[in-house]
Amino acid sequence: MPFTYRLQKILEIRIRKKEEQLKAVLKAQEEVERIENLILQNLNEIKTLNEQMRQADPMMYEQFDNFIKHLWEEDKKLNQQKQEAIDNLNKEKEILKIKEQEVNVLEKHKEHKKDEYIYEQKAKELKELNEIGSQKFFIRNREQKEEQEYLEYLENLKQNGN
Repeated sequence: MPFTYRLQKILEIRIRKKEEQLKAVLKAQEEVERIENLILQNLNEIKTLNEQMRQADPMMYEQFDNFIKHLWEEDKKLNQQKQEAIDNLNKEKEILKIKEQEVNVLEKHKEHKKDEYIYEQKAKELKELNEIGSQKFFIRNREQKEEQEYLEYLENLKQNGN
């Protein structure tokens, strides 16, 4: 009879939840990267605007300033969003770590139970082999006694017949 783990369904559910959590971590990482890209784009736009401002008409300086201020405010918002995304990523990683521990606990339990099962199977086989060996020993002893008794009987017949 092959080994069956009684908590296999629970183990499979935990593995599935761990995989789902891994997807959530990957999604959170992608969000952090997306926000970082937006920050880089915003900074490049600020840099480009500063260069354009040097070559622009002085009448446009105020509008350039207003737009650059807006971009710096946008940068602050993006950095705040990035920090929130990083916090979310760290939270998701902690949840993933907990899910991995839950899976590892059950996998270790499964291995322990499998080792116990193998030990029990070997003990059963050894017991059966001992019983078979004992039966063969007693059968051989009985056959030898019967043969010896038969030989004694024949010997007695020879002596009584002579």
